[in-house]
Amino acid sequence: MTFSEAFAKIASAVSRWTGRPAVFLTCCAVVVVWAATGPVFRYSDTWQLIINTGTTIVTFLMVFLIQNTQNRDNAALQAKLDELIRVTRAKNEFIGIEHLSDKELEDILEQCEQHRPDVVKRAEARANRAQRSAIRRSRKQADTNSKSARQRA
Repeated sequence: MTFSEAFAKIASAVSRWTGRPAVFLTCCAVVVVWAATGPVFRYSDTWQLIINTGTTIVTFLMVFLIQNTQNRDNAALQAKLDELIRVTRAKNEFIGIEHLSDKELEDILEQCEQHRPDVVKRAEARANRAQRSAIRRSRKQADTNSKSARQRA
């Protein structure tokens, strides 16, 4: 097993484990116990340093583990979406667009938004009064955002 494979396996296991409610409650209990021991240690610098150092180390390491897990999950999701695009009548040009620049993605999004009014009209026709009101508010907000984006460009 390569280092990369081992790291991915460990990162997944740690992410699954740390995401459980029991782990969160355990961490809360540690903080409560630490806080309760404050008077015993007279709120000394060492007492404060223990929690500061511990939380800093855990946070530092967790950032990399969580990022690794997010990257792999995102890549898997992207592959699944690409496969769905490939086997349906969707535009195959969308496969791999996550590798484009921000400007290129904005251009594609703007092209997609041009087809949006027809979809919104159909949804609005099927909606009840409250849903129609929400759709109209959403459409106004999208139009405002679109105009702002064009003015910036």
